[in-house]
Parts: sequence; structure tokens; C-alpha cells
Amino acid sequence: MEKKRLLIYAHYYIPDTASTGQILCELAEGMLDNFDITVICVVPSYLGTIEKKYKMQKYYQEEINGVKVLRIRVPEFTKTNKVSRVKNVLSYFFGAMSATFKVGKMDYVLSISQPPILGGLLGVWGKWVKHAKYIYNIQDFNPEQVLAVGYSKNEFITVLMMVLDKFSCRQSDLIITVGRDLVDTVEKRFKGKNVPKTVMINNFIDEKEIYPLETDNEKVVAFKEKYGLQDKLVIMYSGNIGLYYDLENLIKVIGKFKDKKNVAFAFVGAGSVLDKLREYKEKEQLDNVVFIPYQDKADLIYSLNAGDVHWCVNAKGIKGVSCPSKVYGIMAAGKPCIGVLEEGTEIRTLIEDCQCGLCCAPEDYTAVEKILEKYITEYSLTKLNEMGMRGRKHLEMNLTKDISVKKYRESILQM
Repeated sequence: MEKKRLLIYAHYYIPDTASTGQILCELAEGMLDNFDITVICVVPSYLGTIEKKYKMQKYYQEEINGVKVLRIRVPEFTKTNKVSRVKNVLSYFFGAMSATFKVGKMDYVLSISQPPILGGLLGVWGKWVKHAKYIYNIQDFNPEQVLAVGYSKNEFITVLMMVLDKFSCRQSDLIITVGRDLVDTVEKRFKGKNVPKTVMINNFIDEKEIYPLETDNEKVVAFKEKYGLQDKLVIMYSGNIGLYYDLENLIKVIGKFKDKKNVAFAFVGAGSVLDKLREYKEKEQLDNVVFIPYQDKADLIYSLNAGDVHWCVNAKGIKGVSCPSKVYGIMAAGKPCIGVLEEGTEIRTLIEDCQCGLCCAPEDYTAVEKILEKYITEYSLTKLNEMGMRGRKHLEMNLTKDISVKKYRESILQM
């Protein structure tokens, strides 16, 4: 039987380290038995810089593990400069619209909610141009996320954003979102009337690629030695160091433990607030805080295993708006969490259900301090390992890559 054709608007795709790009890569490759898949994305540029070889022409075609990839040249940008980011995003948006004419007939179009609003509109465009069924994968809701962190207080802009994204939702044939609380948000948007068809499918990580390693693993030891983490309890944040995680306030709590020479607080990644965290570290002389660049996908297993405890956090107001998918990597590596998350959110519920971490509410900095104190002074490495392995066991039983990919495949084919 001939395979159905699926077009994915991905914004970022491997080798970029964006979590959505990694998830969409795993999803696309996992569905190749059923679909002939084409991805439209930018040239590798997640950190803002672009290799010279991707500056020579407007489009680049390649095939990665059976997935056809059409890349769009975009300008370089700085994450702290709004104007350069807007130029970069708009270049992707209009470039992707044009690129849609460069791919053949499609049966289905899938887009994600990145970039905010524009990702959904691209999916609508693809539906219209290709006369295809449209799946809108909502990882984050906007303008709700923008409003939660005060990124924009311009009422005209936020109202326009809501109108446009509700339009994308209505145009979709299926919304797939990543948490039960996010399903509730869809229903609230439409006040329970004529709600677009919506299903929830958890995000995932390939548990066969990320798994627990022994503490004396050669590459884990080398990672720790490279960044001065050896012989310390390593409390790690790994991922986007951006606006939606309240990291500027959490590092102030970390500062209360600056005299704990047996503890290291590692931040692995990059993002718009990284420079502010660096400045605070220097100002307060936090010698046990370490900043580490993003790791290649092949090395992620070693960096995650180098952490003894991992942060899984969101800013206040993100309930029903976003899910920190980093929890799946933490659980896959068999590590316990510090969950700074609102009650009733998908990820806090998950952590509490399988007892793989300690949780408190965002902005309850006293509770955050108590959790850190407990991990540092009361929990042995054996107890930490037991807690982390409960998460790993739960993931193996309920949240594997194959389970989620199967749900995507079935949901799309049943449309």
C-alpha cells in the first residue's frame, strides 16, 4: 500500500539542539513505515550563528535517516536582541510559505506552536496550499505564555495573537497537545463551545539512547573533570536558559548555598537570560555555580548522568500553557527532580505520581531552599538513585518513545 505523505513545519530540526526539533526528529523517523515525510525547517541556527556553507543559497535539500529535509536560509540573530530575533523568525515564516510550493502533493500537514502564532499559521497555509488535513501540535500556548512572564504588555498585540491562534485551532482537523492541563486550556479558549478535536500525547525521549550509567563511566567522569564537578553533589539545570523558568530568582536561592564546597550547581545550555545568570554569579562570587554549553545529542547521555539531581521548573502562570519536556530525559537517565511547578500541571502530577522528585510551587523560594537543603544534607546517593530509578521504571512502562509515536501515527491515520 502506498504511504501517505506528511509535511512537517518544524522551525528547528536536527542537528539543532532545540527540544522541539529533537522531538520532531524522533517522531518523523518513527513514522517512516507509514508516511513519506518531508520537513521544512531553518538551516542549523538555534544558537544564533550559521555556518558559512548555509549562507550561499536560499534553500538546501538533504535527506536525514529517510526523512526529506528542506532548509531555509535565515539571518543570524542574538537571543537577547528582540529585533534580530523577529527578523530571523519572519525570514523562516515567509521562507517556509514559499518552500511549501517546492514540495509535492501532501495528504497531511503537521505544524507546531513554534514560532509562537506563526507556527500555527504555517500549518493553515500548508493545509490550504496542499488541500491536506492539518494537525496542530501545541507545545506552548501563546499569548498565554507571553502574558504569564510579562514579555509583552501591549494589549493590541496580545489580543491579535489570541485571535490568530484561535483561528489556527479552528482550521485544524486535529489538535495534539502534550498535557492534560493543556487540553483544559483548549476548552477554556473556546468556552466549551465548538471545541476543536483535541487529544493529549506525552512528549518523549528515546529511552534506548538515554539511560542510567554507572558513576564511574569513563565519559561521565571525563565530563565531570572537564567542568570541575568531580567529588561533588551535582545539581543540574539542562536546557533552554530562557524567560519561562524564573531562573533569575532561582539562582538567588542557589546563592544561599555558595559555601557548600561539596555541591556544584551546573547550568547546561544557553538562552536569553544566561548573561544575567553569569553576571549574578560574578557579583555574588558563587564559585560553586558552573555554566556549560549545550551538548551534542550523542553526548547528552553523559551530561544528564553527570547530574545527581535535576531542576524541572516553570515560571508562575505557566500551568496549562507549557510542559517542560526535559523531565523525560531526567527520568530516562534515572535521576531525581526538583520540580518547581504548579499543582495540577502534567509534569508535577507525573513527578508526584511516580515519586521521582520533590516539588513545590513557583515563587515559593522558601520551599525551594528547603528542598535543596534536604537533597544536600539528608539524602544519600543511594536514596537519590532509588528515587531516580522510580522515574526510569515509570517511563519504561508508560512513556516510551514507541508508545507516543504509535499514538501520533494512530491519531493521524484515524482522521
